[in-house]
Amino acid sequence: MSDEISYNDFAKLDIRIGTILAAERVPETDKLIKCTVDFGDFGERTIVSGIAEWKTPEALVGKRLPYIVNLAPRVLKGIESQGMLLAASDDNGVALLYPERDVASGTPLR
Repeated sequence: MSDEISYNDFAKLDIRIGTILAAERVPETDKLIKCTVDFGDFGERTIVSGIAEWKTPEALVGKRLPYIVNLAPRVLKGIESQGMLLAASDDNGVALLYPERDVASGTPLR
């Protein structure tokens, strides 16, 4: 079991639904995909995710997925990633998480 955090710590996370507008493999890597993600009024961001072993860029375009958008930016292979994709993972790979109904890009998770 991981360390417990307080509700106040969890509440600091800004998690929003983003729509992937474009996706491409990061050259010279086996795991990274760079996505341009639309968060509605919150704007567009570049987000790099380590999911290329299980997902193709083409399959990601148009998907609405949850992202943490208030993490400090991190540079991965020379690309500034401005958020983090939330997904489940197990021995079979990565499972993307989708809203159960159509919601607007930028909708916060509560």
